[in-house]
This record gives sequence, C-alpha cells and structure tokens, in this order.
Amino acid sequence: MWVSCLLQMVYFTKFFWWEAGYMRTIDIMVDRAGYYICWGCLVYITGFYTSVSLYLVNKPVHLGGPLSAVILFLGVLSIAINFLADKQKQDIRESDGKCLIWGKPAKVIRAKYVLESGEKRESILLASGWWGVARHFHYVPELLLAFFWTVPAGFENLMPYSYVIFLFFLLTHRTFRDDEKCGAKYTTFWETYRKHVPYKMIPGIF
Repeated sequence: MWVSCLLQMVYFTKFFWWEAGYMRTIDIMVDRAGYYICWGCLVYITGFYTSVSLYLVNKPVHLGGPLSAVILFLGVLSIAINFLADKQKQDIRESDGKCLIWGKPAKVIRAKYVLESGEKRESILLASGWWGVARHFHYVPELLLAFFWTVPAGFENLMPYSYVIFLFFLLTHRTFRDDEKCGAKYTTFWETYRKHVPYKMIPGIF
C-alpha cells in the first residue's frame, strides 16, 4: 500500500509546487471555477484518488521489494515526464518562443487570433519536445501514473481501477474538446500545427 500512497504524495507535491502553471490549463482557462471544477476537485476526484488506498487497507497486497521498487520508479518517471512537458510549454511562453527544447531551438507556430472585442492577439504553439511527439502526449504519463498507483491492488477486483478508467475517458474526450476549441480560435494556424504534430495523444496510433 505504501507504493500507492507514496506515488500519490509525490504527485500532490508536484501539483502544489507547480500550482502557478495549473492556472494556464484548460480546466482554468475554459471551465473556470464553476460547479464542474469545485465539486469535482473537492468531492469527486478526492474520493477517486483515495479509493485505491482504502481498498488496500481492507485487502493488502504484498508486492515484495523488487516489484515495489520497479512500480515506484515507473510512477515517479511518469510524474517527471508530465511535469517536464508542462514546463516546456511554460518556458516557451515566458521566453516568447526563444529558448532551447531538448538542446535545440524550439519549433513554434505564432498563431494570431481575434477576441470578441475585435482585439488582435497572438499565441505560441510549441511543435517540438514533448509537444512535438503528440499534441497531448502529456496525458500518457498522467494515465500511466494512475495505473502505477493502482496496480499494487492487483487484478482480483475492478473497483480499484475506477479512477484509471474514468481518467482514460476524461482525457481522451478532452483531446477532442481541445482540438475543437483551438480549431475555432486559431483557424488556419491550428491546421498548420496539426500538420506538424498529426497525432492527438499516442504517436502512430491516436
């Protein structure tokens, strides 16, 4: 059980340490602090996050040292990749696209758009680094992390995997939401971006 709990604590610590970056996510920029976010964060998600730990209290599984270490390492690696992907986008915005990504100048598309007020603005779409692998590749380590903190429960019961299943459908649906939102906002610039980064989440598959 300690593997599952430790991975959750590392994830929560990363979240609060990087809290400023969360303000630029689709949750805040599109959904904002309405019922969907407030009730979901305070009630729904918190119950799902802890469901694995509660399950393991009643049905503990002894993984052994080597297997525990492997699961823990892969879980922490998933957190690190997710964080580094988000950090790349934050670095691009802060440097106005003038920074190195994986040791090379960042590939960016400067997408112009018009607000409802008629004001013209510009956004930077990153097409290299983790964001060149797929448009939402950072969802993959997020899903893997959920799996790694759930798999210590074993495979005797589907209940501990409720959060993994929920997150899979949530993030998959979100890729379509984001495509629709960005397509309407950036028009031809988004089409250009999609040509550079053709896959939504998993290279060669989706």
